Amino acid sequence: MVDKPVLVTGASGFVGSHIVRLLVQRGRRVRVLLRKTSSRAALEGLPVEVVLGDVLDPPSLVAAMEGCGTVFYSVVDPRFWLTDQTPIFRNNVEGLVNAMDAALASGIERFVFTSTMGTLGINPDGPVTEDIPFNWMDKAPPYIRARLEAENRMLAYCVDKGLPGVALCVSNTYGPEDYQPTPHNGSLWQVASGQLTVGIEVSQPTVDIRDVAEAALLAETKGRIGDRYIIANEFVSNREFFAMAVACTGKPMPKFIPYKLGYAMAWVAEKLMKLLRRKDYVVSTDAMYLSNVFRELDNGKARRELGWTPRPLRETVKDAVDWFARANQVNGNAGSSERGPK
Repeated sequence: MVDKPVLVTGASGFVGSHIVRLLVQRGRRVRVLLRKTSSRAALEGLPVEVVLGDVLDPPSLVAAMEGCGTVFYSVVDPRFWLTDQTPIFRNNVEGLVNAMDAALASGIERFVFTSTMGTLGINPDGPVTEDIPFNWMDKAPPYIRARLEAENRMLAYCVDKGLPGVALCVSNTYGPEDYQPTPHNGSLWQVASGQLTVGIEVSQPTVDIRDVAEAALLAETKGRIGDRYIIANEFVSNREFFAMAVACTGKPMPKFIPYKLGYAMAWVAEKLMKLLRRKDYVVSTDAMYLSNVFRELDNGKARRELGWTPRPLRETVKDAVDWFARANQVNGNAGSSERGPK
């Protein structure tokens, strides 16, 4: 399996590009599937074979997988703010189904799927494990429902059709080499650079993007087919997290407002946008809810079965801030957002 070329989908995104980097470092032959419009900034200088296509174009998937042993699937449309949620389901669910069908037709030996912590259940009595079933459908926004449907389809394919798949439930990712930048990681730089001066009193599970890539490669050879693994590290409050960020630059600490006040402000803003018939607004009650719904995640299974060992969060924050500072000096900004995957 490891002697054959591997295909990485979503390779222009944060997760996918880091999987590509690690594969290249390990001496693997890497093929990437990119749309014609995909930015290649995160892949610049890497010795990879580029195949143009799209997960919504099944023939291009079959062509891209020809001769490959493993597919690392990291495509995700994260645009939870879209008023019309049709693209969210199409890109996150239908695209994955197309890729799984192509993998089965191509004899792929391992299919590593980048899922999300959003598919996990909620445990008010302690850390969340992979065994807790999803139990908050009544509160889940369309984006989470689409990601849950995608993961359920993948696990069902493993049972019903023999897909050699493994799912990784990844928490909020941070770290260097973020060319989009992603919303969470971009906010970290905004705090460190003094651009973001107000924060919300919430907490979150975090993980280093390089550790996510390491988990994907470990899952290729050690992950149990038809199973999923929590890929999360430290659970941290925004106060602690932002303190780490400003410690790197000497900028002042943001002011904080309570979560309930932030939610109320988002509710008012959402009503106003609807009254004005505005579309695709980022500030919403769904966004506020998702910022506070996730709790501590138990990564014990990934440590035991995959041999996964994540690095300290302080190291992640420092490396991310240092990279954004260098990128800002060179380009005048850290990048622009685009559709990837997570």
